[in-house]
Amino acid sequence: MGAAGLIRAGHSVAKSAAEAVAEFHNQVIQPETALVLFFCSSNYDLDPLAKEMNRRFAGVTVVGCTTAGEIGPAGYQEHSLSGMSFSASAFVAEVGHIDNLHAFEIAAGRDFAERLLERLETRTYEGYSRNSFGLLLIDGLSLREEPVTHALQDGLGAVPMIGGSAGDDLKFERTWVFHDGAFATDAAVLVLMSTRLPFHIIRTQHFVADSERLVVTEVDAAKRIVHEINGLPAVDEYARLIGVTPEQLTPSHFATWPVVVMIDGTDFVRSIQHSNPDGSLTFYCAIDEGVVLRVAHGEGLLEKLEATFITLEDELGELEGTLVCDCILRNLEIARKDQKAAVGDVFRRYNAVGFSTYGEQYGGVHINQTLTGIAIGSGKPRHG
Repeated sequence: MGAAGLIRAGHSVAKSAAEAVAEFHNQVIQPETALVLFFCSSNYDLDPLAKEMNRRFAGVTVVGCTTAGEIGPAGYQEHSLSGMSFSASAFVAEVGHIDNLHAFEIAAGRDFAERLLERLETRTYEGYSRNSFGLLLIDGLSLREEPVTHALQDGLGAVPMIGGSAGDDLKFERTWVFHDGAFATDAAVLVLMSTRLPFHIIRTQHFVADSERLVVTEVDAAKRIVHEINGLPAVDEYARLIGVTPEQLTPSHFATWPVVVMIDGTDFVRSIQHSNPDGSLTFYCAIDEGVVLRVAHGEGLLEKLEATFITLEDELGELEGTLVCDCILRNLEIARKDQKAAVGDVFRRYNAVGFSTYGEQYGGVHINQTLTGIAIGSGKPRHG
């Protein structure tokens, strides 16, 4: 990755879990490692993968999750394993996990984040504590991202947090996070890191809202199901606005024409997961009754992504590494537009590693169809 080698990336497309972990280990192992992050296809046999991770990285803190696609030095991949390691000479990490998300309470989540931050601060070098960030990996089918994200960011205060919701290769059956040597569902992992290197938190999207308003008039917020929009069946009204019949709707339509909601003057994407036989729409984010939505269309995903990285490198110097949480719907749109090679080249040039998610977190907000991440710089200009 970066010239100093303080962050090392790995990516294996081996089909066997043991072989994939072995290849990954050879690429990322460092003499003194603060943390290893990995992202893997849910199509791997996860028990052998966990066993091999524990054997290969004995004594090292390892965190990961299953995905809807992986991003690494080879760009976008499927049925692969990607990730990165962070040198203890430049990073200090603390990791905590939350189980039983179905019973999550806001106050307990806030306290959890505060305690984890206190643990980090007791271990940081001079100045590190003012240069810290958080990463959340969470069960992408838990339906609990909103309260968890809000509570953890509240507990972290001024320490910025980004994250991604784990996937299962679009099966929508079960997603997993990895901590303490094992995969778990109905769970989340919070990683806090302090570093002597400069970094920036990333949020980039490429959608422009159209003018017509959609008012949510009937909703099951807990299940993220919108039954009615503008007093009509949700699927009928959405299909009308994008110019197709309800029967013609596909995941590609949802990826191409998401809806957005304005929060504090900024548009945040609220993506549709699928339509239902009863005429309702299931979303990747919670939607409340009375919320005003607008259909949006994309403009210049590739150009905006490249511009984001150029700005980051101008500010941070050559990027040692970039962790990206990239919505699966962006992945689908990029595939539909035959831009995977071009986007993958951008990721490669700017040392980006990460995964395709079922949702993204930015600060205290759970969002969709966005790329969130952490760009870590060297402070030195790129050579060549």
